[in-house]
Amino acid sequence: MSDGTPSPHDSLFAAVMDPANRTDPYPLYARLRERPVSRQRDGSYVVSTHAAIRALIFDPRLSSEDLPPFKRPATGNPIRDWIVNPIRSRIATAHRPLIFRDPPDHDTLRSAVMREFTIPRVLGLRDRVAREVDALLDACRGRREICLVDDLSYPLPVSVICQLLGVPASDEPRFQAWATQLATALEPDARHDIETRRHTVSAFDAISDYMRDLIREKRRRPADDMLSGLAAPGPDGKKRMSDFDLISTAILLLVAGHETTVNLITNAMLTLLRHPEELERLRADPARAPRLIEEVLRYEPPVHFRTRKALGTIALRGETIPKGAPVILLFAAANRDRDRFEGPDRFDPDRADIEHFGFGGGLHYCVGAPLARIEAEVALVALSRRLVAPRLLRDPPPYRPGASLRGPEQLHIGVDAVA
Repeated sequence: MSDGTPSPHDSLFAAVMDPANRTDPYPLYARLRERPVSRQRDGSYVVSTHAAIRALIFDPRLSSEDLPPFKRPATGNPIRDWIVNPIRSRIATAHRPLIFRDPPDHDTLRSAVMREFTIPRVLGLRDRVAREVDALLDACRGRREICLVDDLSYPLPVSVICQLLGVPASDEPRFQAWATQLATALEPDARHDIETRRHTVSAFDAISDYMRDLIREKRRRPADDMLSGLAAPGPDGKKRMSDFDLISTAILLLVAGHETTVNLITNAMLTLLRHPEELERLRADPARAPRLIEEVLRYEPPVHFRTRKALGTIALRGETIPKGAPVILLFAAANRDRDRFEGPDRFDPDRADIEHFGFGGGLHYCVGAPLARIEAEVALVALSRRLVAPRLLRDPPPYRPGASLRGPEQLHIGVDAVA
């Protein structure tokens, strides 16, 4: 067993977090896999191989309740700083989104969500997704250059998730800004930056107030949407979840349903433009789309890691993780583990077995995975058929700041036409 002293690998995750390595973190991941569990200088433990993550993913000694207590920055207003904000902060801490909750709370909230997030409801969105994709591409006709992020990847998921929740279409632009800011809560380094926290708190309060009003409206005039279903009482006449949990769940569905799908579509198109033969195969045979998407989820996943906390001492792969230590599950590194995949750095949609962590795993496997797959499939097929002679205008493209939700900030594509 390791004695807990630093190793030559103890600064590798800091390098992963460095924006300078956002373009290609995979060489760093390969070095991290040399030690499946490696202690970093800050006392965190990075788990990077497929087998090691698989061994931990269901371990009850690993907690998802790793966010620091919610604390609003000082405003200079005594009443707000000493009375109002501390109360609101305690409520927000006690009613975090379900991805930051452990059983039994997590299971109760997830069960309520899954009763509404049904496969028939998700499949019923396919036509809406197709119409939205076509409308977004129609708006690009007559141009010789498009930005995939601005023109399609970013507006599409927020429109779809807003319809799913029952948010009026006129309010969608507000949700885009909120989702972008709140996604920073998934980045470990952003949790302790005062200015970032200030902006995140502001966005959280704004969307919470909005959701509170919308929930009241759904109870007065229920419709056929997820928020109406979650807000409705159960068969016993009692609430399925508290209003505070309902607000945090709605916020989670917005952020998770938007940010990860933006990255999935953009990473997939970037990969196809780097492998034009696969783009041609998709154009000729749209039925390849599901297999292609599964390989993208392995090869260029939208989420690269998630953080946890050890509730007890865990011995794993020659390392001892002490109680209370932060743990980082480096899913994207495991997805390219050569002990699990043949030629892991090769993009190959025809792989026989693609057991990836593209949507995480275990209790916190992404509830929106079926919807994200549909959105990506519809978008990629349409792009392959409607973009005439597409080519990258900048490679590598500029990336978004986050290391966890990793994807291009812009993806400029030259075209002869948009058919």
